[in-house]
Amino acid sequence: MKTRTGIAAALSVVALCAVVGVTVYAAAAGANGDARTVAAMEGPVTPFTPQATFAGLSPATGDPELESLVQVHPSPGAIVAAAGPFDDRFVLEDLAFDGGSVSGAVRVTSDVSDVLDLEVLAGFYDAKGVLVGNARFVHHLVEDATHAEPPEERLEFTIAVPADVSGRAVAASIGVPVLVNE
Repeated sequence: MKTRTGIAAALSVVALCAVVGVTVYAAAAGANGDARTVAAMEGPVTPFTPQATFAGLSPATGDPELESLVQVHPSPGAIVAAAGPFDDRFVLEDLAFDGGSVSGAVRVTSDVSDVLDLEVLAGFYDAKGVLVGNARFVHHLVEDATHAEPPEERLEFTIAVPADVSGRAVAASIGVPVLVNE
């Protein structure tokens, strides 16, 4: 009999704690829930974004550039590679230049994974091989929740000659200042 009485007393204590816990939680959630509901009705909440600073480092400004664009001097009709920081991670394929745009593909060779971010920078040159303008192709992976297909490792690009150098551009160079994959 003592065992049944002890078990009953223990179950009563557990039940009492559960009731008290649910009551306290409901009161707290109700108060905060009402505040959140009112705040949501008043307008969008700006999410907090943590930021870090590093002594002596300045944040990047502008688009990434390649110094090698001014170091190459292609002859008319030519398309040359401009050196960049990721040259050992990709190959350029199917390059073509028709005077109005340069096109081709970047195939990542460093590993098998989706390309998250890619920037292809094209330099355009006059008949003397002097850089007269540049333009870029930018790819940002739009991530969905599934990975049903194999990773995309080859990305095709087309980069139009800027209007202000149209007619003067007779050669091109291609470089990759940004390449991020999984």
